[in-house]
Amino acid sequence: MRKTIISDKAPAPIGPYSQAILAGNTLYVSGQIALNQAMGTLVNGDIEGETNQVMQNLKHILAEAGAGFSNVVKCTIFVKDLGNFARINEVYGSYFDAYPPARETVEVSRLPRDVNVEISCIAVL
Repeated sequence: MRKTIISDKAPAPIGPYSQAILAGNTLYVSGQIALNQAMGTLVNGDIEGETNQVMQNLKHILAEAGAGFSNVVKCTIFVKDLGNFARINEVYGSYFDAYPPARETVEVSRLPRDVNVEISCIAVL
């Protein structure tokens, strides 16, 4: 079974990809950036605000699939500056309980729309 998941509360894809794909009981959520769907603008100014918007976008997509952050088993975080890691980590960590998912964090030279952080995840329903 393969199903495309689309949340109108999260930003529409800016390329040829889906917000998420449910394959069996595994949900693969595409990387999210700090685009506020309701306002149609990027959230920028501080890394905490960007990270919070990214996490909210993930939350909306997870919810559309009937899941939440407790279903997430793996995340990938892409950042332009690892110097922001502690600040990103603080916001990111606030979305998970005592048992956060596996994850890696990778510093990259550039992200879509020149944002500072992008996060993707895999969840099991």
